[in-house]
Amino acid sequence: MTDFSSANPSIVRSIKQRVLLNAWLRALPQGKPLPMTGDFRPDGIAEEVDDMMGFDVEGDGEAARFRITQEGARLASTYGSDHIAPDQRTNRYVDDAIGPERYAHVAPCYLACVARKRPIYSISRVSDADGKEVSFERLLLPFGRTERVEQIIGSYKAISLEGGFKVNSLMGIAATTAPVRLLSAVIDKELARRPPGVRIADDIVEAD
Repeated sequence: MTDFSSANPSIVRSIKQRVLLNAWLRALPQGKPLPMTGDFRPDGIAEEVDDMMGFDVEGDGEAARFRITQEGARLASTYGSDHIAPDQRTNRYVDDAIGPERYAHVAPCYLACVARKRPIYSISRVSDADGKEVSFERLLLPFGRTERVEQIIGSYKAISLEGGFKVNSLMGIAATTAPVRLLSAVIDKELARRPPGVRIADDIVEAD
């Protein structure tokens, strides 16, 4: 079982993911556990859609499944599904889309997001087709009208200190190596609402 450390928002390395997290914090109603998707209004969202996915959560607890409602074009390439027509990439369950082996690696993050009702941030190490080491950073944001997580919006960033790398099937079924989890965190500290223009402290080295 994956252990998730407790963290504050500054653990997120990517500035673009921090923008999304700030928007989630602004949407979070005082005294309620979850924001609604209609209140989630991040700046520059059009530039980030290619690296994002949306899910409807069906079921509860360990039996929950995640139905894809939106899949960004760059992310489709990362998971090796860019050969599938865009209108056929949605309404699939994540476990069916990426296969049982890959799903076993990512499922703890999604299930933790549902159970904790808080953003989940993880970093995994993987190698591209040429053997270059790549960090895959995942930020999952939970949403719901009540106390149950009904939707998740995910942001995914692939970054390599070795420069350019091949993104195709980096995290998909046909990937040359299995991902290795380096960090698993639930963002449940210092979640005070931030008004527009007030950002998470920029005390983390930029990773984009």
